[in-house]
Amino acid sequence: MPEKNKVYTAEITGLTSEGSGVCRIEEMAVFVPETAVGDVAEVKVVKVLSSYAFGIVDRLVTPSPDRCERPCGVYKKCGGCVYRHISYEAECRAKEAVVRDAFERIGGLSPQFDSFLAAEVTDRYRNKAQYPLAVADGRAVCGFYAPRSHRVVPIEDCPLQPRVFSDIAAAVLAYINERGLSVYDEKTGSGIMRHIYLRRGAHSGEVMVCLVARKDVSRQLMPLCKKLTESFPDIKSVVLNINPARTNVILGERCLTLWGSDTITDKMCGNEVEISPLSFYQVNTVQAERLYAKALEYAAPTGSETVADLYCGAGTIGLSMARSAGRIVGVEIVPEAVENARRNAERNGITNAEFHCGDAGEVFGKLRERGCAPDIIVVDPPRKGCSEETLGHIVAATPERVVMISCNPSTAARDAKYLCSHGYTAERVCGADLFPATRHVECVVLMTKMKGE
Repeated sequence: MPEKNKVYTAEITGLTSEGSGVCRIEEMAVFVPETAVGDVAEVKVVKVLSSYAFGIVDRLVTPSPDRCERPCGVYKKCGGCVYRHISYEAECRAKEAVVRDAFERIGGLSPQFDSFLAAEVTDRYRNKAQYPLAVADGRAVCGFYAPRSHRVVPIEDCPLQPRVFSDIAAAVLAYINERGLSVYDEKTGSGIMRHIYLRRGAHSGEVMVCLVARKDVSRQLMPLCKKLTESFPDIKSVVLNINPARTNVILGERCLTLWGSDTITDKMCGNEVEISPLSFYQVNTVQAERLYAKALEYAAPTGSETVADLYCGAGTIGLSMARSAGRIVGVEIVPEAVENARRNAERNGITNAEFHCGDAGEVFGKLRERGCAPDIIVVDPPRKGCSEETLGHIVAATPERVVMISCNPSTAARDAKYLCSHGYTAERVCGADLFPATRHVECVVLMTKMKGE
């Protein structure tokens, strides 16, 4: 067992799903952040547990060929990016390995792994930013939380966000400081302004500014609307979201439109879509379109099938399949997202799609009782994966194909394993990078019903 605070020379032989390097010291796995496969380093062991340990690089002896700094002045402090010290090709290899490992090791499955969908653009790709506010040296600042904390690291510009986001955030901060508006303090529950939340249509360029506050301060913010819209003509909506709860959940349930439209619009897979502050919308539009195209390929509707779209959000996945299927039935628990989905169908002239509000498992169960018999089920669950109730309803519906889109390969593999134990086969899996430089990776899975089941 390695000794705490002792320095050892070791070679990094792998990467974890969190982006840390892995080496072996005294026969124990040691996890070392900011390292690359092939690095030989002097590693200082900083924590030892029963079956693994953590270390930091004391000195880099021989750097890996994968090392390639991708500029950002604060990524080591904010913790959002974990792969800025290696090439993008190496990052994709690591993420592809995470997907494969999840299905082979966690799921115990042997699907065909399709070619990994690497991103064509690796910076400025995000269409959404959520900046928590804090006070530093007596002034309001915004940025991102440091790893495993709620300490805000002030950031002037993030290379993952459009530059206009940094400029808008700076303008909002200047106004907050000029007017002396107080900043929310999580520890005491005092203060007013909580977050700056920005959304932008990747294709339309339309920008929504959503300011999150503990209470209604719309009167104090009206002059800011004028300043912002005069300086940034792409802003089409300024919204105040009121969140009075003592929680780390960013958004409250109540939204007040201070200026412009309640929503912004964008294009997704050829459909014009409407986005509200509370709508789920993939943060990397271009890569999401490629991911959804792969999901359509897996679903393979021929024009007559009923497709059930569970956890449908604003309906983007189902609507991308609507012209290839007979009927789309979407289920989503967020009422505003369901309303967005209905309006998105209407604005695109899609008449064969319907959307229902409620828990995916519960609503889908009721739909089945009323005779909804889907040929294809598409699921895009949250990181925790599908509930067992939802999986049970999927199995009971006996669709020919189940297509699962997931932002967490581990839970996707777990859910695929459940379906495989209930009459399905995991045929194909495709990893996709929607979040370059970060540890996150998406995947899409094709499950087919076994013959005779």
